Amino acid sequence: MLKSVPGTNDIFSQSKEYAFREPVFRYIVETAQKVLASSGAQPIHTPIFEYAEVFQKGVGLTSDIVVKKEMYVFEDRGERLLALRPEPTASIVRAYNEHGMKVWPQPVRLFTWGPIFRAERHQKGRYKQFHQVDYEAIGSADPLVDAESIALMVKIYRELGLQGLEVKLGSVGDPEDRLRYNAYLRELFRPHVKRLSQDSQARLESNPMRILDSKDPGDQALLGELQVKPMLEFLGSESSAFHQAVQRYLERLGIPFHVDPSIVRGLDYYVRTAWEVHHRQIGAKSALGGGGRYDGLSEMLGGPRVPGVGFGIGIERVAIALEEEGISIPPDPSPDLYLAPLDEAAKGEALSLAERLRPKFRVEIGYSVKKVGKALEEALKRGARYVGFLGEAERQKGVVALKHLASGEQREVRWEALEEALGPVSGVQR
Repeated sequence: MLKSVPGTNDIFSQSKEYAFREPVFRYIVETAQKVLASSGAQPIHTPIFEYAEVFQKGVGLTSDIVVKKEMYVFEDRGERLLALRPEPTASIVRAYNEHGMKVWPQPVRLFTWGPIFRAERHQKGRYKQFHQVDYEAIGSADPLVDAESIALMVKIYRELGLQGLEVKLGSVGDPEDRLRYNAYLRELFRPHVKRLSQDSQARLESNPMRILDSKDPGDQALLGELQVKPMLEFLGSESSAFHQAVQRYLERLGIPFHVDPSIVRGLDYYVRTAWEVHHRQIGAKSALGGGGRYDGLSEMLGGPRVPGVGFGIGIERVAIALEEEGISIPPDPSPDLYLAPLDEAAKGEALSLAERLRPKFRVEIGYSVKKVGKALEEALKRGARYVGFLGEAERQKGVVALKHLASGEQREVRWEALEEALGPVSGVQR
C-alpha cells in the first residue's frame, strides 16, 4: 500500500494528531484572516512554484535553504529552472513589482496562507511540506508599520486563545552597521576557525552573522566562551532611533516584549526590525513565527527599492501550542436534519428535499435504505437536531415524520412547512 512521503501529512477531521486535524487548521487560518482583513489588509494568492531565481535571490544565496539545497528545484519542459516556494515573501514582493502596485496607496498590505516546501530532515513542528500564514506591508519605511505588524501577529495568537506568548524584539541595523559588525565577527572568530563547525567555517567569510544562528553544540559553546557582542551595540544613530521608536509604539499598544540581542537576519536586504514570537510550552524549538523588515528585497528581485516588513506564522506549530494549552476548537456545527429514506423510492425524494432546505440549513441524507431503528442510530452518530423519516406512508401524505432527537417528540410535517418546523436558520457556513 502506497503511503505519504515522510515529512508530509494528510490534514483531515479525524486525524490522530491534533496538529493535522482539518478543523484546527481552518480555525487558525480563519482567525488570522479575520484579524488581518479587519486591519484593511487584502488577500493575495501567488503560485506555489516560481522561477528558482525568485527564491534564490529572495532567501539569499548564502542561506541554508540555498546552500544546503533545501529547495525543491526542477526543470520544466522548456528547461527553465523552477522551484516550489520555500517561503512566501519573495513571491509577494515579485507580485507587487510585476503588477504595478507601487501606484496603489502605500503601504500595500497583503496576506496569504498555504503550503511551504523545504527538503530538510523532518521532526516535530518541522516538515518537508508545512503551512504558513503570511503578512506583508510593502511601501513604507515608518517604524509605525513595524509596530503594527508585530501587534497584528500578537493579536492573531491572542484571538486563538494562546496565553504563553513571548515577543522577542531585535534589530539588524542598516547595511553599514552590518559591515562593521561582520568585520568585528571575522576578527573575533578567525583565531578559532578550526573550532567552528564546517557550516560556520563556510559562513565566516560569506556571512559571519549566520554563525550566531548555528545550532551546532560546539559553535554554541564557542559563542558563549568568546562572549560575542550583540548586533545592537553596532547600531548607528538612525537605526538605533528607529529601534527605539518601534519599542515606544509597542509600549503604547500594551504589547509585552523584551529586547533580544541574539535575533539576527544574515541576508543583505534585511534591515532594522527583526522579531520572533515564542510559546513557552512547546519546548526548545518554541518559535511560533517571526518577522522583519526587508527594504532591499524588491531591488534584488529586479524592481525599484521599496521598503517592506512582514511576518510568517507556522500553522502546525500554532496547532501544537493550542494542544499544549488545552484550547478546544469550536466544533463544526452538527446537521440540523438527517433525512432517512425508508424505501428505494424515498431516496431521490430525500435528496430533493435536502437541496430545497440546504441554502438555509445543514441537511444530510441517508444514501441507502435503513429501518427506523438504524436510521435513528445514524442520526444520533451525526449529532443531528432532527431526523426525518421518509417512507411510502409519508410519501402518500406529502409529509416527513420529523423527530426532535433531544426531546423525543415526533410529528408529521408537510414538505412545504419543513423550514418553519426546523426553527431559526442555523447558518450553513463552515
